[in-house]
Amino acid sequence: MLYEEMFGECHAHLIMDGLNYKDAISIHKDHVNDEVIRKHLKAYEELGIVFVRDGGDALGVSERARKLAPEYGIDYRTPIFAIHKNGHYGSIVGKGFDTMKEYHVLLKEAKNKGADFIKIMTTGLLDFNNHGQITGTPLDRKEVREMVHIAHEEGMAVMSHTNGIYGVQAAVEAGVDSVEHGNYIDPETIRELADSDSVWVPTLVTIRNLRGCGRYKESVLDPIIELAAKNLRLAYKYRAKVALGSDAGAYMVLHGKGLMDEYQAFMDILGESGDVRAWLADGEKRIQDTFRRPES
Repeated sequence: MLYEEMFGECHAHLIMDGLNYKDAISIHKDHVNDEVIRKHLKAYEELGIVFVRDGGDALGVSERARKLAPEYGIDYRTPIFAIHKNGHYGSIVGKGFDTMKEYHVLLKEAKNKGADFIKIMTTGLLDFNNHGQITGTPLDRKEVREMVHIAHEEGMAVMSHTNGIYGVQAAVEAGVDSVEHGNYIDPETIRELADSDSVWVPTLVTIRNLRGCGRYKESVLDPIIELAAKNLRLAYKYRAKVALGSDAGAYMVLHGKGLMDEYQAFMDILGESGDVRAWLADGEKRIQDTFRRPES
């Protein structure tokens, strides 16, 4: 165990395996594979991890995982699938829309399937070829605000895949309940996070675990890792709400072990103390209290 009170995994994708996402997804393409899902759930059970929040997928894997999870003593939450605007990043984990009316239809579809919350995609990924840049074009802040408003009107919390200063500020100002990743932000943005009710899940090991794998040069990874560490220290200083989530299933981030790696990254950056653990426990409690299926 990490310590007496085990932390939960606040960002995972059971459809992926941490090794090869194309191969992992292909396993479920014709029908959801229970054997693979059980293998990943077992990995969490063996480490004493009893809470997992999934980021969704388009093939029904997280939906099935939630049904199986109680057999492993796991409280499993899922948006069923993530929602992205067509032409923007997100098709890997969800369904796309062109108009706000279509977005609302998808939201209701997820809700009717029993989604615990809504997952939206408002920006792309880190551009490893251009430090500080995010791939693609972020959604306009007015559009993000409307997406969050519609979800909240439907009684659903919002998990937002978001990177970059503009993207994170737009998401926080829109009132998202959690910001996932949040790479390449600055002190002003962290201040805004701290002043808001949004929980930041920085998923540090999606980059840290790439060191030594040969995919990217250390000279590319190190500046990203250093900035993330600096931002985490500021988040702790300003007392922003932060929770542990590893993006388990991403390349080099294994289910179960990913959370252990993420915890260790936090301890390496902030130092292991009761205050840091209490801070993280508060962030996770906010996640657990907020990202739950609305009562019908």
